[in-house]
Amino acid sequence: MGVGMIFKIAAVGILITVLSQVLKHSGREEHAFLASLAGLILVLSWIVPYIYDLFETVQKLFEW
Repeated sequence: MGVGMIFKIAAVGILITVLSQVLKHSGREEHAFLASLAGLILVLSWIVPYIYDLFETVQKLFEW
């Protein structure tokens, strides 16, 4: 995982936070929730391969 990935995750977090606040203040709490959920799913889809690699590495480490 490089620094670029961390910056992408931070950028998505900032954008989703701003969008969520704008939607909440305009009275659209449901849309704010859906935007937050979409951001979470997007970031998780980026991170899942790294978590998979981590578990494979740990499994190989403890194999005999």
